[in-house]
Amino acid sequence: MTSTRATLIQVAERAGVSLASTSRALHGVGASKAMVERVRAAAEELGYSADAIGRSLRMKKTFQVAFAVADIGNPVYVEMMRAIHEVLAPHGYRVVVMSTGDTSDSTIELVRSLGSGFVDGMIVSPLRTDDGLITEIQQAPVPVVVIGRAMDDRGISSVSTDSAGGIGEAVRHLHAIGRRRIGFLNGPVDTTPGASRQRGFDAAVNAGDLTAERIERETAEDFTVGAGLEAARRILARGPEGAPRLDALVAANDLLAIGAIRAVRELGLSVPEDVAVTGMDDTEIGRVFQPSLTSVSLGSTERGRAAARLMLQLADDPDQPAQQVSVGAELVVRESTTTATERGER
Repeated sequence: MTSTRATLIQVAERAGVSLASTSRALHGVGASKAMVERVRAAAEELGYSADAIGRSLRMKKTFQVAFAVADIGNPVYVEMMRAIHEVLAPHGYRVVVMSTGDTSDSTIELVRSLGSGFVDGMIVSPLRTDDGLITEIQQAPVPVVVIGRAMDDRGISSVSTDSAGGIGEAVRHLHAIGRRRIGFLNGPVDTTPGASRQRGFDAAVNAGDLTAERIERETAEDFTVGAGLEAARRILARGPEGAPRLDALVAANDLLAIGAIRAVRELGLSVPEDVAVTGMDDTEIGRVFQPSLTSVSLGSTERGRAAARLMLQLADDPDQPAQQVSVGAELVVRESTTTATERGER
């Protein structure tokens, strides 16, 4: 007869402590001697993995915090990293930047590796957040803060923003300046940002106060400049010969928007006179690009600071209740949607 291997959840229930406390006790991190003995006794009674118990020696504090992102080349993560460092450095912490790629599996493996003791905590901004990743974060032996999806229903501290509402602001802005043939360039819709921005665009164009002659949608391979260029080429070429061209493009981030501007120019058209383009994230590259990019600010710096402050609080008291921080979205109008005259400039 095959026996079922005990789980960490069962050990926590037997010991009468939280899942996070159980994980820390088994890994020897941030747990009292009494707690370690209590949890180890429950684990041994249930026959929980000896490998997990074997890691119960207390690890030394590293004063390092990992910042894990899908693409370390994306400027929005660079701005977050600077903000995280700004908050953590005065407290003696170093920031270790790590790339997870765009799959949840790679992020899960990174979270699992936290038991090796190379960092005291992790701030992660995953592209994809599934139940497997959430479970690993809940069981992590060190504090983990998520930037992206709100985790109030999962007991995980997180920092979120209203990207769906931000896309809606961009659509309404384009409608207000007279654009009626609007295209949407999104990244993969099975990602957290892709899904929320798709919802925001659909809600905006289906609103009763917005009229449109033509609405087009196109999905880019990822959230990069090159993917934006290819997706914009496809959406601009769509439609029967002689049909009116799109006069506006809403991009799901600044990198896609920059690729879209290149595609518009390849057709001999001008931005914003012929086609207005908006981005999202309000990155430094978008601000200095020509034309400067109208973009929805999602408070990247503010989100980084908020996540770092949550991490410091959890480092002091790992058992405190999870906290949720929400940062607002704000449209910043620049040259890619309005001329100098329309902006009231001389």
